Amino acid sequence: MTGKKILLALTLGATLLTTNLFADDPKARAIMEKVDARDDGQTLEQDMLMVLIDKNGNTRDRDIKSYGKDFGEDEYRIMFFKSPADVKNTAFLTYDYDDSSRDDDQWLYLPALKKVKRIPTSDKSSSFMGSDFSYFDMTDRDLEDYDFKLLKETKVRGNKAWMIQAIPRTSEVVKESGYTKSIALVRQDNYVVVRSIGFMKNNRKKYLDVKKLHKQGGVWLIDEMTMTTKKGKSTLHKTLLKFSNIKLNRAIDDNMFTTRRLEKGL
Repeated sequence: MTGKKILLALTLGATLLTTNLFADDPKARAIMEKVDARDDGQTLEQDMLMVLIDKNGNTRDRDIKSYGKDFGEDEYRIMFFKSPADVKNTAFLTYDYDDSSRDDDQWLYLPALKKVKRIPTSDKSSSFMGSDFSYFDMTDRDLEDYDFKLLKETKVRGNKAWMIQAIPRTSEVVKESGYTKSIALVRQDNYVVVRSIGFMKNNRKKYLDVKKLHKQGGVWLIDEMTMTTKKGKSTLHKTLLKFSNIKLNRAIDDNMFTTRRLEKGL
């Protein structure tokens, strides 16, 4: 679930341009609807290694445990940071609502302050825990907020793919996401977004690359992906995510997904 949400959010992260300038392409929209509807399991439990890489190649590792579960049409996800010591017991909870009229909820527990902080909409374009992913990247978005355009068909690592551009329909979406335009590559055989470019308001770009994925129980799951932030041709920062010990569709107690559990920890 977590991997898919990041991919879809990046695909939809998008520019302050209006619908009368960019007509919606029915074929591109139909593809994105299949991306959105792709089965990602009822529950997902996995370990995540987050590697933060600065422009000089210095690295910092974060070990994370994550859980996700469908609650009807909504999806809840929680992540616990296990190491290193400076982030241990930090936890992050997301309620991703299917209702497009309702803003998603996100909370972050900071153990040093012993306090659960709600992430306001105005902060969702901010970096998530020093990574190249933002809080916005951790949630899904309503397809009706965007106009899509099929740019061309191409290949990614030998697999046929569609190249699709996403343009937001309102300035509010741009303000929340931090993106001004996105271009995604969607594999034609499984409707997974395997690459994307997010054009940011600050003239930087974020490049997503899904390097490894596999099929388990009929569901495509991400094993490894990177997000790289660039300004011009210069790499400013990079984040590597590796997923392991993946357990799909196993029972997870509803009480795992509460702000109280954020404070309690694993």
